[in-house]
Amino acid sequence: MGVGMSTFVIRWINFLTMLLAVGVIGFGVWMSTHHDGCRKSLTLPVLGLGAFIFLISIIGFLGAMKNNSILLWIYWFIITNNGSGHNVAGLSYKEYQLQDYSSWFLKQLNNTHNWKRLKSCLVKSEDCNNLSKRYKTLKQYKAAKLTPIEAGCCRPPSECGYPAVNASYYDLSFHPVSSNKDCKLYKNSRAIKCYNCDSCKAGVAQYMKTEWRVVAIFNVVLFVVLSMVYLVGCCARRNAASSRSKA
Repeated sequence: MGVGMSTFVIRWINFLTMLLAVGVIGFGVWMSTHHDGCRKSLTLPVLGLGAFIFLISIIGFLGAMKNNSILLWIYWFIITNNGSGHNVAGLSYKEYQLQDYSSWFLKQLNNTHNWKRLKSCLVKSEDCNNLSKRYKTLKQYKAAKLTPIEAGCCRPPSECGYPAVNASYYDLSFHPVSSNKDCKLYKNSRAIKCYNCDSCKAGVAQYMKTEWRVVAIFNVVLFVVLSMVYLVGCCARRNAASSRSKA
């Protein structure tokens, strides 16, 4: 492959990569404008990732052949690792456990400052308090397909054994049948619910994983594309070196 052709291919591949990066940033902006304040805080990494990819593409487009595509693979692994949820008999939704997620999620969600901010957003969002308005009867509530955040933050884990009185109230006079610490942390208070529970953190982790899945797919594509750029760049440099030696 000639040097001119290699350079041409490199420029156009990086140009297409820049367009994909703009798409990632656009997706992050869309997420931030179509969700409440709590969920908006989770879109910042998406925007940051898009900016990072765009920067790498600019560098490649201008002629620098070095790339950090391995970071995109690491990002994919972090976001999609584990955390598929657990089916519960009699329920139409899954429950999530914090230990199923990667160490990166655990570090972020167990950080006191991070979780305090997120919990404040969850309380203000009124998602839990609105359940009783959406599901008037207990039968409707049990048949509902709750979101990961609703399933983890608005109710105690099923293993606790607390009977549901309605969509926002549980009979806590029963002694929990599980040693799960979340059973004692759950309260019917609007400001408490299960916001301090690991199940709530797991629900947020699942939400983040689901929302970022599209971006992660972008990253796998970009990983392949940037690898191609690296290979073409190596070929161009070898051809250039060979031309100089012959001259």
